[in-house]
Amino acid sequence: MRQVVAALILRDGKILICQRTKHQPMPLKWEFPGGKIEEGEQPRDALRRELEEEIGIDARIGNEVARLQHNYRNGGAVELRFFDVPEYRGEIENRIFNDVQWVDRTQLPNFDFLDADLELVKDLAAGKIL
Repeated sequence: MRQVVAALILRDGKILICQRTKHQPMPLKWEFPGGKIEEGEQPRDALRRELEEEIGIDARIGNEVARLQHNYRNGGAVELRFFDVPEYRGEIENRIFNDVQWVDRTQLPNFDFLDADLELVKDLAAGKIL
């Protein structure tokens, strides 16, 4: 099972979401910034590294707010850990995505998210998380 970390970054009541490029697996799906935990890496360290690589920020990783597992139809399985990011240094810079947007949490269900994120998206939109 792949171990993945993702960030829930809030600013002015909005949350940061990112859209995959058309060349990535599951093209043009929306997700939260983050990525795979490398061997020997701690989850918070992995997320800090991924956020620097993907959006150019130096983030302070907060609490783990959700953990879920998802099995994809192709047989792949993933365990996702979502962390809040209470603060960061630097400006958000789109380094790898098709699009990056700040959206109101109530609007999250209007975006075509990865299947693995759908449960969390519902909870975020309903105000159950964060």
